[in-house]
Amino acid sequence: MNGTDGRKKPRVVVGMSGGVDSSVAAYLLKERGYDVVGLFMHNWEEADEGDSACSSATDWQDARTVCGYLGIPVYSVNFAAEYRERVFAYFLSEYKKGRTPNPDVLCNREIKFGPFADYAATLGADYIATGHYCALRHAEGGAQLYEAADKSKDQSYFLNQVDSRRLENVLFPLADMQKSEVRALAEKNGLVTASKKDSTGICFIGERNFKKFLSAYLPACAGDIVDVNGKVLGRHDGLMYYTLGQRRGLGIGGIAGEDANRWFVVKKDLENNVLVVKNGEGEELMSTVLDTEGFHIIGAPPETDTLRCKVKTRYRQPAQDAELTLTQTGAHVEFSRAQRAVTPGQYAVAYVGERCLGGGVIRKTNGMFS
Repeated sequence: MNGTDGRKKPRVVVGMSGGVDSSVAAYLLKERGYDVVGLFMHNWEEADEGDSACSSATDWQDARTVCGYLGIPVYSVNFAAEYRERVFAYFLSEYKKGRTPNPDVLCNREIKFGPFADYAATLGADYIATGHYCALRHAEGGAQLYEAADKSKDQSYFLNQVDSRRLENVLFPLADMQKSEVRALAEKNGLVTASKKDSTGICFIGERNFKKFLSAYLPACAGDIVDVNGKVLGRHDGLMYYTLGQRRGLGIGGIAGEDANRWFVVKKDLENNVLVVKNGEGEELMSTVLDTEGFHIIGAPPETDTLRCKVKTRYRQPAQDAELTLTQTGAHVEFSRAQRAVTPGQYAVAYVGERCLGGGVIRKTNGMFS
């Protein structure tokens, strides 16, 4: 394909998820004069159950419909083997350790900006693009990741482990858009995904029962639920099903002198297979310090090993004021205010202004029950 001046149009391969965001990303790139090709990834081979929000067959059909409507070719590629080896195996190993992993972060590093980008190159891609809400700036020292204009939808947190070199030839068409604008544009231009519900949660689980799914891969070992003094209050189904701060689904109530709705998890004792809970507001979960296992920096590193910044310890959390010190093994973070339920296995992600500096897996905190 050539432009009106005879020069070849740059080709961009768009990751088509079957959702409204990637649909609008493809539309915008075509409008901007790129030679656009769609590429859909099959990352999970087991049949979805019920009305899973992540039905691969439905998403593939929607991706094909959108690409056909836009007049662009679309291909599918199966990365299920890579996903199991690089993402799902880690997911299971973390749960075995009693931690709470975030596989979506690894999926971006190990699949979307790894094998996907390599496959796109075989299709002649000059660029790859996705429907992520985030932005890039190219500077000396490599590409830098920034928050999107729509702070409520910003997804830079999930890209905190992507190598700067993998971002050099990436386009994020939705960087300057609000989600409401994306849906309105999709509706205006007749895209079938305009009102499609956003996927939530872990994609390979979708809306299936989490306990049932996980028990198919990890043997559950029931044990005692005890209070902080060691008094047995009930039985748990398996430590892997619980996370710090959890209140719902504990199955304990009717204890004299205690409010049944105020029990929460404070510790998972793997050695003794015991779930420790407490009744109250959760002050025991507060911590001011965390350490990470490694700390990946996107683009040029900061000028000093210690800097003031903001840190998120989960995606849906406003970034918190902190001092971060890079160490030989990761990062040491001291918060200005105590944080609740900082959870090992999740990512601590640092921001300097709107720049996402990078992140690392939370290893430990100074919480009372760490």
